Amino acid sequence: MDSWRVAVLGDGGVGKTALAVQFTLNCFTYDPTIEDAYRKQLIVDNKMCFVEVIDTAGQEEYATLRDQWVREGQGFILVYSIASRSTFERLEVFRQSVFKVKRQRPIFMLVGNKCDKTYEREVSREEGIALARTFGCEFMETSARTAYNVELLFTNLVRALRQTKRLEVGGAGGKQGDKPPKDLKKPKCVVM
Repeated sequence: MDSWRVAVLGDGGVGKTALAVQFTLNCFTYDPTIEDAYRKQLIVDNKMCFVEVIDTAGQEEYATLRDQWVREGQGFILVYSIASRSTFERLEVFRQSVFKVKRQRPIFMLVGNKCDKTYEREVSREEGIALARTFGCEFMETSARTAYNVELLFTNLVRALRQTKRLEVGGAGGKQGDKPPKDLKKPKCVVM
């Protein structure tokens, strides 16, 4: 069984905790966080895996703690609220904090949360898609309140992590230590 540690990053109030709780406990909650971890066992593509979700604080005073969480993370979910342009505009800060700490290329998912708040939308879906393309990662909109796309978010991240691991050990048709083919190295963007 493979095991993955995923860090959820983004400004305060974007729904990081709500996403983690919805994924692991199948319920909706709002509770401001300093740091917490949630664990869930699930089956992805007929293979059991274990996901630990590190729920990080978005506030700037916790930036030092965030570095520690990033060091331990294997996958990263960058979250903004579709109802708050400022949370969207600050995503690069969180992305750069990952690059500052990680040596190898990190696996990101870009998430526009709170898509149930259609009348409060400040960030269009197209803007999210464009930013994901810039970041070289997958994008999706979720709603922690209604559970829309939450399970799919983590399933897709596990798939991306597994693919990267296979490439690192030569599982893409090569021997261990072989470089992956050029077309497999390029990040793919999947719009859902």
